[in-house]
Amino acid sequence: MLARCVCAEEREERAVVLDADVAIVGAGAAGLSLAHRLSRPVPGTRAPSVVLVDAPPGPMRPPRRTWCFWEAGAGRFDAAVTAAWRHLRVRPPSGRAAEGDIAPLRYKMIRSDDFEHLVGRDLAGSPAVRRLEATVETVEDVLEGALVRLRGTGARSLRVRWVFDSRPPGSLPAARTTLLQHFHGWFVRTARPVFDPRTADLMDFRTPQPADGLSFGYVLPVGRHEALVEYTEFSRRPLTADGYEAAVRQYTEDVLRLGELRILSTETGVIPMTDAPIPRRVGASVFRIGAAGGATRPSTGYTFAGIQRQTRAVAAALRQGRVPVPPPAHSARSRAMDAVLLRALDSGRADGPALFSRLFTRVPMRRLLRFLDGRTRLHEDLAVGLHAPVGPMLRSALELPALPRRPFDGP
Repeated sequence: MLARCVCAEEREERAVVLDADVAIVGAGAAGLSLAHRLSRPVPGTRAPSVVLVDAPPGPMRPPRRTWCFWEAGAGRFDAAVTAAWRHLRVRPPSGRAAEGDIAPLRYKMIRSDDFEHLVGRDLAGSPAVRRLEATVETVEDVLEGALVRLRGTGARSLRVRWVFDSRPPGSLPAARTTLLQHFHGWFVRTARPVFDPRTADLMDFRTPQPADGLSFGYVLPVGRHEALVEYTEFSRRPLTADGYEAAVRQYTEDVLRLGELRILSTETGVIPMTDAPIPRRVGASVFRIGAAGGATRPSTGYTFAGIQRQTRAVAAALRQGRVPVPPPAHSARSRAMDAVLLRALDSGRADGPALFSRLFTRVPMRRLLRFLDGRTRLHEDLAVGLHAPVGPMLRSALELPALPRRPFDGP
């Protein structure tokens, strides 16, 4: 009788525990990108078994959003690209706009629904990746691996060798400077053909500037009548819902003069811009990836390209049997320069619209994009830096070592 009870308990334990080499928590850009890289066989390497855990429909799932990045030539996710541009423009508060051809680069836009559909289709045909819809309650180190405890599925836990967690952390690490890049955008269709589909506006500083921080418009046209139009701020506090609506309406009506239009959909987001060190390893077998693992470039808020660098390196390490610590998505030199820029903006020493307008006017746009992506050499970084306001930047750089790191007191 006792033996039968023990066997029954063992069968129950086996029934509620899934085993795999890798658990990926969260099916946003980072989780899906890593699963996609691990789903395809690579000759001469071992394919790890993967379980991708996605949150059930509800507030734990990331909202629909748009990701933008630049790259040369064909890309891994081109089938999901909504539109791409080789001509970019930055408009100062007044005067002539800075424009440039970035060939062979293309500035690409992917909408999250299209990305999820593309990756989901590929994952469905892969025997290496299983998808699981569940709420993750805890992730903890155990002997020779990790245990992911679940709720809302037939399995109560996952026992794996490695966990990659892409969920947003509960709070931001202590930093010397933390700003928020927060935005609200409309996908619009206009009655008149008002957009130039060949040109994307990265920054349009003809918006009213807030008392603290800076603001700009952002226009990504996908046709003569359709575009994503956004209002963005770099500041310490987000706006209210009514504040965002008023800002976008003012931009579309008074600045762009779009006339009659229909709002097809909206998107809202908040991206931390911080010089805090972001931990990528949080346990012996537990790592963070994506924005949670420092993939966001602090000075710009761009994340998608950093995610691809990070997940490419993690996938290679897993296949080669190495400890798959996600690498920094941005170099130490890039992060140091970003810390100086954030401090100069937050202190009010640097005029944000004037600084960015000057950089885009005086530095060839293709080189500046390479700089923003951390792909320039030291002498190129110095050349770009000479076009920034030297006094405010130098003062900010000199005071940084003495500044304490404090918890972020914002939302």
